Amino acid sequence: MNKTQSLYGGTRRQLSDLGLPESDIEPADSILTFPDGGHFRIEVPTVNSADAASRLLAESRRRGFTINRITETFGMFRHTADEVRRYVELGSEYGAEILMSVGPRAPYDIGGGVQTPEGMRIGYRLRGQEQVVRAVEDVKRGIDLGVRRFVVYDEGLLWVLSRLRTAGQLPADIHLKVSAHCGHGNCASAQMLEMLGANSFNPVRDLTLPMIGAIRAAISIPIDVHVDNPKLSGGFVRTFDAPEFVRVAAPVYLKTGNSALEGHGLKPTVEQIDDILAQVEIVSEFLDKYRPQACQSPAVKSVVNGHRY
Repeated sequence: MNKTQSLYGGTRRQLSDLGLPESDIEPADSILTFPDGGHFRIEVPTVNSADAASRLLAESRRRGFTINRITETFGMFRHTADEVRRYVELGSEYGAEILMSVGPRAPYDIGGGVQTPEGMRIGYRLRGQEQVVRAVEDVKRGIDLGVRRFVVYDEGLLWVLSRLRTAGQLPADIHLKVSAHCGHGNCASAQMLEMLGANSFNPVRDLTLPMIGAIRAAISIPIDVHVDNPKLSGGFVRTFDAPEFVRVAAPVYLKTGNSALEGHGLKPTVEQIDDILAQVEIVSEFLDKYRPQACQSPAVKSVVNGHRY
């Protein structure tokens, strides 16, 4: 035990008894993988139109690298049914996971609190039970249109959707991803979210490798880690960390390309899509060079409705 760990030893032992690491320490190599044996998958977030998704997936295939996951963050309820169906069809065509974000959330609500400097701390969480009802309806609409993977911004909604899934009132194969906009960044929160039914967890964007390693020690579900992000949420670019993210956090989704954008919830331009593709290609290059023993999950060759489990 090092000098830092010798402090507060009783509390550390109690946390250990709960299945949590005693501290953020130099992380060990993760021995976990995705079911297909892959250590990592590439995710491009903020792909907020089917046209953008189509260009990203087609160009990545042409250039010889794989995008495993496309995440829409504009809000599912702001897309027409035809647009949502097109996302699903693109997932099937290119063997990519398609995640759609659950609709009415704090920034779209009439409540003024989230617009204030103090209120912004609530993230995208839902305000009032009626918004929970509408969020569940948005998920049901997505399911009817073929979507099976959803981005969730509220822990209460996560709990509700998970319980409905367990009860057979929602399909058993829906995937619930917890967004970084929930604001969680420690292993206790990560373990709680896994217990509530999360299938993957996106912590806040500025965690150190020891912090991420502690999260991996506490949960078994995939971790979604930002390699880069928009200027409005920090603007950092951690390309050199990508091989280490894979080492300590596998199975991990490497979220990359967002540094091409000003903020979240926007629809990328053609020029920004080209910048996103360049960043994905750079990250792929760095992984090949600095972590060649790591395996990326391949594009799924046989997909039904854009998902496979």
